[in-house]
Amino acid sequence: MRKILVIGASGQLGMALVPQLQKKHGMNQVISSDLRLDSHLNGKFERLDATDFNQLKELVSDFHVEEIYHLAAILSAKGEEFPLKTWEVNMKTLFNVLEVSRQCRIKKIFFPSSIGVFGMGAQNSKAKQLSPLHPSTVYGMSKAAGENWCYYYFKKYGLDVRSIRYPGVIGHQSMPGGGTTDYAVDIYHHAVREEPYECFLDADTILPMIHMEDAIRATLELMDTPSENIQLRTGYNVSGMSFSPQQLSQSIQKIYPHFQINYKPDFRQIIAESWPKSIDDSEARKDWGWKPSFDLDSMTASMIHHLQKQYEKEPIEE
Repeated sequence: MRKILVIGASGQLGMALVPQLQKKHGMNQVISSDLRLDSHLNGKFERLDATDFNQLKELVSDFHVEEIYHLAAILSAKGEEFPLKTWEVNMKTLFNVLEVSRQCRIKKIFFPSSIGVFGMGAQNSKAKQLSPLHPSTVYGMSKAAGENWCYYYFKKYGLDVRSIRYPGVIGHQSMPGGGTTDYAVDIYHHAVREEPYECFLDADTILPMIHMEDAIRATLELMDTPSENIQLRTGYNVSGMSFSPQQLSQSIQKIYPHFQINYKPDFRQIIAESWPKSIDDSEARKDWGWKPSFDLDSMTASMIHHLQKQYEKEPIEE
């Protein structure tokens, strides 16, 4: 039974991924790690600063880790407040994971990339897998560089690194963590609390998104795919749906008719405008059978159902 290490387990993606890995591989086979423990995480937890090479290597060696999910990163909006720190943290943690994996002969690594790698030169609609990458944020720069380093370690050392370019990920498991697409999480919390929402993007700003359940399923499906089927060792485009804040608010108003939203764009508007409105994920569909399950209204129903439980309101049926 292989031991799996999740780095950055207390983040948005980790909070949803860890329980699914525990369910799939067994509670004792999954080791969660982060700078601090989140009380919602169950199972084995180790405090880890992934910028510390020796600490990471010791943890991997002590627990005989064979598979790593490296989720730790400073996200797009938060990253623009601290650009040099963002570059240092995002790149150093990745280098440590790649080098430890090489030295300790880790069998499989997952590195999450992002639509943040796109920018000037990418198609505004259905951005292609091999679009030019000119990211407008330090976060996007770190992900584009990270994709290339993953490819380098695969070609030079045969390291089995796999990656997905996530759209905005929308889930109920944790609060927003500093991303440009985070309005699409925060807005549901306001709706369930029956509070108005002030959006930091324009009403008609369309961005690619994905429901957390689809994002986790895509991750697990990619990691289960035979190595010979993986044709891309940078990052696979994966798409769920595309919508604007106005379209999302209209979906919410089908359940909460009196929900109100107003718009006050800030610096994140410029970031959003540098990203494509939709992405072409035909390579993921071809290589490992990717297909999303949620559209906008089914995602809204799911999000509100789960958040009503969290806020101790009478849940609607999904």
